[in-house]
Amino acid sequence: MAKLWQKNTDADQAVDKYTVGRDREMDMHLAEADVLGSLAHTRMLESIGLLTPSELATVQAELKKIYAEIKNGKFTIEDGVEDVHSQVEFLLTQRVGDVGKKIHSGRSRNDQVLVDLRIYLRRRIHGICSGMLELFGTLQALSQKYKEVLMPGYTHLQVAMPSSFGLWFGAYAESLVDDMQMMLAAYRITNRNPLGSAAGYGSSFPLNRTMTTRLLGFDSPAYNVVYAQMGRGKTERIVAQAMSSVAATLSRLAMDNTMFLNQNFNFISYPPELTTGSSIMPHKKNPDVWEVMRGKCNIIQALPNQITMLTTNLPLGYNRDLQLLKEALFPALDELEESLHMAKYMLEHISVREGILDDKMYDYIFSVDSVNKLALAGVPFREAYRQVGLDIENGNFIPERSVNHTHEGSIGNLCNDKIAALMDDIVAQFGFEKVERAEQELVK
Repeated sequence: MAKLWQKNTDADQAVDKYTVGRDREMDMHLAEADVLGSLAHTRMLESIGLLTPSELATVQAELKKIYAEIKNGKFTIEDGVEDVHSQVEFLLTQRVGDVGKKIHSGRSRNDQVLVDLRIYLRRRIHGICSGMLELFGTLQALSQKYKEVLMPGYTHLQVAMPSSFGLWFGAYAESLVDDMQMMLAAYRITNRNPLGSAAGYGSSFPLNRTMTTRLLGFDSPAYNVVYAQMGRGKTERIVAQAMSSVAATLSRLAMDNTMFLNQNFNFISYPPELTTGSSIMPHKKNPDVWEVMRGKCNIIQALPNQITMLTTNLPLGYNRDLQLLKEALFPALDELEESLHMAKYMLEHISVREGILDDKMYDYIFSVDSVNKLALAGVPFREAYRQVGLDIENGNFIPERSVNHTHEGSIGNLCNDKIAALMDDIVAQFGFEKVERAEQELVK
């Protein structure tokens, strides 16, 4: 099948295979977004006289049918068709005739893929944020449930001070708040409209970019047409950086779970069906879910650098290297969203061990509280520190196992309500509802 750009010369088959690569496979992710972009673009074309009202009605009706086919899994990019943009245009022209050939007026595949990617990425950000919120809720609930259950706190992986399961779960909840702030920044940058930048230098058609921005639910245009094209790669890297922040939280949570499940710690347990066994050791209950999650999330943390290396020092304008971004980014989006759901699922079945600090091996964990008690009674802190240190050296230290921490964010004052308010404030700034309404309006 002829390419959109093809004239009278056939492309060499080896060149075609090498340059197209996995583009058809990756472009299937963009099919819905591509039709949404065309629905907005054709409405704009009619408003400036490049389509008649009857032509617009014909094109819009058929584009909505194609959108429904994509939603129902009945759309494919045929062999010989270069990309999703070509497939949609070929289908449209095949079904409605020459009017289908008019829809490319005022745009290029360059700004088509830009708008497709931004629509797709803002949807994926929404999905990831939903997964983050669900995990956040689970962590906060566990923090409240186990706020009275003490556990050791560590520095240098040495027993340090009393902590609690409330603090442990709550720490990861608050970490997700910062990760959500990163996601908000990525979403803000993603949700700007590049449509109308064409091949990166605008168009002599009197395009109404404000109209397509409104129709597609974008916050604003990406105004400068050259910068709109330069945003390819930068947008993906910024999204990847936000993903990396989430992945870092999950990876650390996974490491803690792997460590605390170890028999030498024995702080937590999971039902046997959520662990795996050994082919020769019948006692084994391996934390494979957390280990795989740790590995996947560590790979995601490398994604921003991978994108940086792919895009560093590219010259101005579009370069074909950029198509490889999809192969790096799209699978990582799936992995991160799946990991968020799996972390929530695992934590919903966690059991924590009570009475851990009753063991004499944790006697010295209460030494700081003993120093502070003397200081509160008027003993200078350094003198109190020396007295308790001498008691430990001489074997005379007797711990008081009661813990009285009251300041904000401590064992006795977790501030989970304040952390929830921070999360609510960030989530309210996304405006996902506006985007959903715009997309629904286009296809209704």
